[in-house]
Amino acid sequence: MPQQIGQVAMLTCPSCATTLYLDGARLRDAGQAGIVHDAPQLFRIGQTVRLGRVKFTARGQAQFSYGRGWWDEFWGTTAGGEARWVSVDEGDIVMQQPLDARPPVRRSSRVGTAFEFDGAEWRVTETGEGECIALRGSFGDRLLVGDRYAYVNAESGGRLLSGEFRGSEQSWFLGQWFDPFEIAIEADP
Repeated sequence: MPQQIGQVAMLTCPSCATTLYLDGARLRDAGQAGIVHDAPQLFRIGQTVRLGRVKFTARGQAQFSYGRGWWDEFWGTTAGGEARWVSVDEGDIVMQQPLDARPPVRRSSRVGTAFEFDGAEWRVTETGEGECIALRGSFGDRLLVGDRYAYVNAESGGRLLSGEFRGSEQSWFLGQWFDPFEIAIEADP
């Protein structure tokens, strides 16, 4: 855990259900943690799982609503200490890492829009809005219950490119899909 301490920007308190974040050397209140919809999961916070050749330890779970349902995002670290997000939505599993580049696609793109990025052709497969409804554990980024995001997802050859938009801010992530039957628990706390 010591190598991950420097990556943690916020955490939730299981006793009082509040969210705390680091602001320089100060610990600040970020509001309520919300209530996580508990459902059967392939893994949980604290477990180390193998996704392909990568070992991933889940450190935090964020739940997002898209109106008619929800999906889970697990933040954690690889065996090498790199931060990753693992999205779990209706049995679909994708591990993503942040991108510095901004692909040539807009938040207003329509499903089916094609574009070139990173030497490949991508196609927009999903657009929508999500709202953070609950948090549990620790995270490398500051999240707040009630935050709303517009998103664009595009696919190319088994890879997922996701853009998240909030106000004038945008974040991009590149990921790989995994078969849920091939995910193996490596360590259980």
